Amino acid sequence: MTKEDILNELQKIASSPKAQLQKYLGAGKKVIGCVPVYTPEELIHSMGLVPMGLWGADIQIKDAKNFFPAFICSIMQSVLELGMKGSYKGLSAIVVPSLCDSLKCIGQNWKYAVPEIPFIPMTYPQNRVADFGITFTEKGYLIVIKELERICGVKFDEESLKKSIEIYNTHNELMREFSSLAAETEITPRQRSAVFKSALFMLKEEHNGLMRELNDALTAEKQNGKTAQTDKIRVVTSGILADNGALLKILEDNNIIIAGDDVAAESRQYRTDCCTQSPPLRALAEKFAHMDCCSVLYDADKKRADLITDLAADRKADGVIVMQTKFCDPEEFDYVIIKEACAAKKIPHIIVEIDRQMTNYDQARTIIQSFAEMCR
Repeated sequence: MTKEDILNELQKIASSPKAQLQKYLGAGKKVIGCVPVYTPEELIHSMGLVPMGLWGADIQIKDAKNFFPAFICSIMQSVLELGMKGSYKGLSAIVVPSLCDSLKCIGQNWKYAVPEIPFIPMTYPQNRVADFGITFTEKGYLIVIKELERICGVKFDEESLKKSIEIYNTHNELMREFSSLAAETEITPRQRSAVFKSALFMLKEEHNGLMRELNDALTAEKQNGKTAQTDKIRVVTSGILADNGALLKILEDNNIIIAGDDVAAESRQYRTDCCTQSPPLRALAEKFAHMDCCSVLYDADKKRADLITDLAADRKADGVIVMQTKFCDPEEFDYVIIKEACAAKKIPHIIVEIDRQMTNYDQARTIIQSFAEMCR
C-alpha cells in the first residue's frame, strides 16, 4: 500500500468507529468499551476481547443532561449521550477508570441510563508510585478480570497477558516513531489526527501492520529529501483531545503543522512501555505507576510543563497551542503552570477552548490566525 492508501484507510476507520464495531461483532468477537484516559487495554486484549476507545463525539447533547450538570466535561456527556442513543449497541461492557471527578460520576449514571451494557469500574490510586499504590492498582485489575470473566464467559491467564503486553509495547514504539516522522515529513494535522484516532478503534496487532508500512513510507520520503515544508509554522499541541476536523483545518489554513503533542488521546497513550521482566499483571500495574506528566495523574512537581517546553525545543516548534477542553478542571489547573513555563522560555503560546458541542469556530479561527502571524 502507498502512503496515501494507508492514510485513507486510517481516516476511514477514524471517522466511522461504529462500522468498525460492527465489523468485530460480525466476526464473532466481543467488544469492550474503554472510557478514557488509561483503561487497561492490555488486560482486555489478553482475554480475547476487543478494547475499543469511547472518547465521545462532536454532537449536540440532550438526554445526557438529565444526568449531568451543564458544566461538566463534554467528553463524558457525549459518551453517555451516545450510549443512551444506542450508538454503542453490541458492546459487552464498558470499563471506566476513576481518574477525575467527571469519570467518577459517569459509571453510576451509566447504570441507570444504559442498563443493557454493564459498567465495570477501574479504581486507580492517586499515590500510584509507592509499592502499596502498585499493589492497589494490581488489586483493581483483579476486580476487572473477575467482572470480564463473569460477563463475557472468558478466562484470564498471565501467559496471554504477556503476549498482549508485547503487542502493545510494539504499538507504543511504532506510534512514537510516527510522531517523530510526522514532524519531519508532509503530514497534515488532519492526517496526523486520523492515525492516532484510528488506533482507538482497532486491535493493536492490526494497527501495527499499517503503522509499519506507513513509517517505512515516511522514512523513505525523509531519505529522499521530501521533508516538511520549511515555510510551515511548527507547533506542539497539548490537551485532552485535538481531533476536531474543523479546528484542525483552521491550522492547515494558517500554514500550521503539528511537530509534536502532549494530548491525552494521542501521544500520552504511548509514552510508557510495560516492563517485560516482572510478572505480567504486576508489570501492568508498574506501568501505571511509571506514567507521568498528565493532568489526571498526581504530580506534586508538575513536570508536565517542562515536558511540553522541552518537546517544543526538541521538535524546533515555533509555539505551543493548548487545546483546553471546556470544564476540564485538571487541565485548567495545569494551564497556569504551562503558561508560566512557556513565558519563562519565551515560547509563544495560545489557549483555544474546545467543546464536543461546538459548531462555530470563528473565535478559534481568529485566535489561531493571530498566533500564526505572531509566529511568522
